[in-house]
Amino acid sequence: MRPLRQKIKNQLVKILLVHNYYQQTGGEDLVVADEARLLESRGHEVVRYTAHNDQVSSLSKLTLAQRTIWNQKTCRELRSVIAQHRPQIVHVHNTLPLLSPSVYYAAGAERLPVVQTLHNYRLMCPAAVCFRSGHICTDCVGKPVAWPAIRHACYRGSRSASAAIATMLSVHRLIGTWQHKMSVYIALTAWARDMFIEAGVPPDKLVVKPNFVDPDPGAGTGSGDYAVFVGRLSPEKGIQTLLRAWRIVGPQVRLLIIGEGPLASTVAAATHDLPSVTWLGRRDPPEILSLVRDAKFLVFPSEWYETFGRVIVEAFATATPVIAAGHGAAAELVAEGVTGLHFRPGDPSDLAAKVLHLNSHPPVRVRMRAAARKEFETRYTADVNYRSLVAIYRRAMAVDSTGAQ
Repeated sequence: MRPLRQKIKNQLVKILLVHNYYQQTGGEDLVVADEARLLESRGHEVVRYTAHNDQVSSLSKLTLAQRTIWNQKTCRELRSVIAQHRPQIVHVHNTLPLLSPSVYYAAGAERLPVVQTLHNYRLMCPAAVCFRSGHICTDCVGKPVAWPAIRHACYRGSRSASAAIATMLSVHRLIGTWQHKMSVYIALTAWARDMFIEAGVPPDKLVVKPNFVDPDPGAGTGSGDYAVFVGRLSPEKGIQTLLRAWRIVGPQVRLLIIGEGPLASTVAAATHDLPSVTWLGRRDPPEILSLVRDAKFLVFPSEWYETFGRVIVEAFATATPVIAAGHGAAAELVAEGVTGLHFRPGDPSDLAAKVLHLNSHPPVRVRMRAAARKEFETRYTADVNYRSLVAIYRRAMAVDSTGAQ
């Protein structure tokens, strides 16, 4: 078996990338683009098979539900793409709702290994966030059927849509899709890996590979007299906790809020009686990185168990420390007292105390800036991520070649 393994090790892998894009571009879509660009810059050929959720509006609810569970057209098309381009591995990012798990069977029919990145908690939670009614919710984790999600209409506020996702998860759990059709799963943090193991994903197929930042924005000095929040303005991101905290912080620290979302009107209203808070709305990535580079620190108050925290590692890349909610992936990414501080999730008083403490200790911020930048250089650069990703592909190909799945 050694000659085969050596051949796999030395070759440039040809990848078929599979992704269902969201209607509103988010972090997951950006990661897909970044990884494809990274691979192509290193000489790999990347073939793309994608769908876009803009197509959803043209489908009936029944048709959409059926395609969520199994899309025969996708299965045929993907097999045709494989026959035409002859990739060596299939890397799936998102199949919901248009592509469906049929993509795994198309790859299997063509005897190709499959790598699946777990960007969110969809395999255990129809809403993908394990968050409901302002609180962490794991009611569906480990259940054969996600009845709580249907009862509470967790997906898009619709019981019928939630039922379609729950049915898809149950059917494919029953027929062994999640256990047998993937060669390797990629979790973004050790925290997320543990969550997926609890939900029944085979631990021997789960590896951890974080996201990365490229191009390198370079270290900043934190010369701006403000803190910054970057993210979607939605309840699970901790926006209300952030605003309540700043009612305590007051004029002592300026706060810039960057982003849009369903709580935009709440943020806009808060700026009228919180003069130290400025809402900048949506900004282009280069401008965001420039603002983060000059910030004293970034605030990450997310109240759901993030699988990762892209903006956290972007802050590290600019040498900016982070004050983060002390749970989930954020607590794993931010080393308490080293690259930032933790606060009790959902506690505005504790967040305010940490903000005021870090603001009043410039030497601590200087030390944290150096540690944050070192953490980026050690774990989150393009080169580090490329080596990890290719090692995962080679592992999947070697496993597939021996049939030891």
